[in-house]
Amino acid sequence: MATIAEIAELVGASAPLVTNKILCVSSIEAATSSALIFATDAATLEAALKSPAGAILTRPALLSHGGAAQNGGSAQGAPSFDPHDPRLLAVADPRYAFALAARFLRSRESIANDFAPRIHSTAVLGAGVRLGQGSSIGPHAVLGDNVVLGDDCEILANVTIYAGTSLGNRVLVQAGAVLGATGFGYARNSASGEYIAFPQQGTLAIEDDVEIGANSTIDRGALGETRIGAGTKIDNLVHIAHNCVVGRNVVIASQTGISGSCVIEDGAVLGGQVGLGEHAHIGPGVILGGGAGVLSHKKVRGPGEVFWGRPARPLKQYLRDLARLSRG
Repeated sequence: MATIAEIAELVGASAPLVTNKILCVSSIEAATSSALIFATDAATLEAALKSPAGAILTRPALLSHGGAAQNGGSAQGAPSFDPHDPRLLAVADPRYAFALAARFLRSRESIANDFAPRIHSTAVLGAGVRLGQGSSIGPHAVLGDNVVLGDDCEILANVTIYAGTSLGNRVLVQAGAVLGATGFGYARNSASGEYIAFPQQGTLAIEDDVEIGANSTIDRGALGETRIGAGTKIDNLVHIAHNCVVGRNVVIASQTGISGSCVIEDGAVLGGQVGLGEHAHIGPGVILGGGAGVLSHKKVRGPGEVFWGRPARPLKQYLRDLARLSRG
């Protein structure tokens, strides 16, 4: 629980005159007097103002347009309302502020629960497992020996975390994910064709504020470490192989496959079904469109530049190539 004044301070809005207590975030349709909602355009703001919500995040421009419309102005599409409604909190990015407030409210809930970790009765924890304050372990989750979780982590149903894995603070792992499994690495006898397993005895480190989607898998390092940087968001059904290093605030969409020893630098975005060959290197801020493929040992650089196709190439080049093919 938080006061509306605390929410305002958190998101950088002016302190309101009301003293509402905020318990949760909500959609406009489900809002109650203790809920925080947000509106990014005139139509949703009008709906928000008609709701019983205790606080409403919106853009400053919408408030000024609304006031103009109320006073006889002609702002096209602007709502007509009192811009001084005490529930209104003006912020540059209501959607981001809403997410920030949601995280803050979750942390307040942990405080109310005396920080005690919550472990479902069907979960299995190995020897030496360490759980931070406010962390929760869901049904049928399995944590191997000496697994370490930071504060306010949420491990959902049927997650498996192998020994040698550490998670930072506020890490969310969705149902069915597998963290720290042995990588797909083998040594081949060139004479007989026999494959034998290469040692997979390294570790996996997940930094703060990482989110991992349902049924995704991240392998441990072979002899060293696999690392996922702070703030990275991983969708469902993603595979990250051994020895990969993923930077901070990377976004990886569903069904992406990342081979061993790849490096993905800070701020990169990988669309759905992207494939990276082993030792591929994705530079900071690079955007790989859905289905793009990067060959083994290749480097893709250009902050903010979009690459597409198999093999991945700059979007303009990819579109030119498609045009040439269509002309026969």
